[in-house]
Amino acid sequence: MRIFDPHIHMTSRTTDDYEAMYAAGVRAVVEPSFWLGQPRTSPASFLDYFDSLLGWEPFRAAQYGIAHHCTLALNPKEANDPRCVPVLDALPRYLVKDNVVAVGEIGYDSMTPAEDTALAAQLQLAADHGLPALVHTPHRDKLAGLRRTLDAVRESALPPERVLVDHLNETTVKEAKDSGCWLGFSVYPDTKMDEERMIAILRAYGTEQVLVNSAADWGKSDPLKTRKVGDLMLAEGFGEDDVDQVLWRNPVAFYGLSGRLNLGVTGTEATHEGNSILRGVPKDPHEPDPGPGDGDEPARVPAAEA
Repeated sequence: MRIFDPHIHMTSRTTDDYEAMYAAGVRAVVEPSFWLGQPRTSPASFLDYFDSLLGWEPFRAAQYGIAHHCTLALNPKEANDPRCVPVLDALPRYLVKDNVVAVGEIGYDSMTPAEDTALAAQLQLAADHGLPALVHTPHRDKLAGLRRTLDAVRESALPPERVLVDHLNETTVKEAKDSGCWLGFSVYPDTKMDEERMIAILRAYGTEQVLVNSAADWGKSDPLKTRKVGDLMLAEGFGEDDVDQVLWRNPVAFYGLSGRLNLGVTGTEATHEGNSILRGVPKDPHEPDPGPGDGDEPARVPAAEA
């Protein structure tokens, strides 16, 4: 089973996750820019973050055989913070980068006028740069949020077939599908969609233009949810071709609209800007285990002896 996770925040994950994802069949990911869990205080923090998504994170992914691309944007939650909004002026110089395959995540969080403005501006940026857009629908008032999202898309220069509407569920899937947009579903351990609900939606609406993602981040989430959906699809009677369409060909087709998708793994050098993913000195298999104080870290003194 080959898997392309089209929405996962690997900056928040460990190298153990990359290793487990590769073992599960993940060979490509797209990492959308999003908020950090606490407020940013200036556009400069966005720019450092964007640089990491274009440099360090593709390097980390490549160490485990996974191709990494990203989407960049001012996210909906921080569109309400005047300290963050000026990052919109810096986005054009980042959206020309080869590894950027969409503008995103954009959309709505609380459906405020500030979010309206940011969404419209970034849909225009996507159209100007020949990029598709990844749109976040709100976690509250989902149907109202979807309808407001679709209105914004219709008023923009970006056609719906270049828009992926994410975080859908049973209440929003029909109208999203009728709009002509691509359909994104985030599968989580306790919230949003789960595997069983995802199977029911696939039975009802088919596999065309459907993307399934883990959206794994710094919160309670699971970077192997894509594999679990694929396994359940097979167990519930879907064919291998159906699984391949949902978990591989559909994300390739959508992000391929950017003209920048490269599924070859690059950046497999041992270091990136002088840094590696290793910690300490690799163990020599012919040498005995170092005792306390013999390794690359200072010996720890028991409390009773300190």
